[in-house]
Amino acid sequence: MSHPEFPLDPSLIYLNHAGVSPWPKRTRDAVAGFADANLSRGAADYAQWLRHEQALRDRLARLVGAASPDDIALIKNTSEGLSLVAFGLDWEPGDEVIINRSEFPSNRVVWEALSGRFGVRVVDVDLADGETPEAALLQAITPKTRLLAVSSVQYGTGLRMDLEPLGKGCRGHGVLFCLDAIQSLGALRFNHRSADPDFIIADGHKWMLGPEGLGVFWCRPELRERLKLNQFGWHMLEHAGDYGRLEWDVASTARRFECGSPNMLGIFGLEASLSLLQDTEGMASVERRVLENTAGLMDAISQEPTLALLSDGSPDRRSGIVTFHAPGKDSTALYRALMRDGVICAARGGGVRYSPHFHNTADQLHRAVEAAARLARAL
Repeated sequence: MSHPEFPLDPSLIYLNHAGVSPWPKRTRDAVAGFADANLSRGAADYAQWLRHEQALRDRLARLVGAASPDDIALIKNTSEGLSLVAFGLDWEPGDEVIINRSEFPSNRVVWEALSGRFGVRVVDVDLADGETPEAALLQAITPKTRLLAVSSVQYGTGLRMDLEPLGKGCRGHGVLFCLDAIQSLGALRFNHRSADPDFIIADGHKWMLGPEGLGVFWCRPELRERLKLNQFGWHMLEHAGDYGRLEWDVASTARRFECGSPNMLGIFGLEASLSLLQDTEGMASVERRVLENTAGLMDAISQEPTLALLSDGSPDRRSGIVTFHAPGKDSTALYRALMRDGVICAARGGGVRYSPHFHNTADQLHRAVEAAARLARAL
């Protein structure tokens, strides 16, 4: 039986939550309600809109462990948040940024773009070069290192990083720690205190189940004024509602990173999605069911002689992503065959990526593995 919040086409098995997620019913209702009200009433309900905006900041603060909703900036996407950091810091020629070869392009290109403009050296680490992936990153730190950027979960294979040693290592070396959390927020609980990052960035359209075009940016409050601003507009001002005021100052809160009008449609949708995850289900329950689903998938794939896991099956490395392939077969062809068969997945990490959320059922996962084995044999 499908989850009541996800009345999806029963002919489809939706396993692409690490990509673009289907909206819960409450999210669709919130977006449709906002659109209808906006069409019929315009800005007559603007005060209510602002209450939804504040409610979303409250929810995101709770999700990332921020001390205050004033520390939350609402951004368009992960790339914008990473760019706020990359092009906000003062760089000197020869400064180093550490990334790794498993990162999604958003968390690679933005740092590589610093090279030609500021003379920054990007150190691209192979996570297999250390005793652990974290050791590989930390052993690359030198006196020239200014920042380490990493995803909490690697998009290709679902490798979950151990954030505590990374946070401690960065703090011990005086290195800034920038965390792309798009593949964990909404699926796994986040322990802010143990990770101890300087920046947290994530888009809301994956595991948080929200619309595209709205994400979260958190910056350690004492670092806010160190980030040089490159965009300016009315919404980022300390007195944003005083339109006739000629003198202006940038907001002291994280709103300083939001130059223009907020994405209200996205705000209504993401706030509704987070209400499902945080209030109705609870993040502890969501995480438990996500990890149960990936454990079940890994076990089933391991028992299929035509399939082989590419993801690390260790319990402390599991996330919501399971990537596999059919040895000797074309993984892209297998992905396309699965999509034609109604299994909504992704081609990532050299194989096929399944990303079940908390609401996927054991029967759906069984049928998805059976389809992969059957289609692989036919290739």
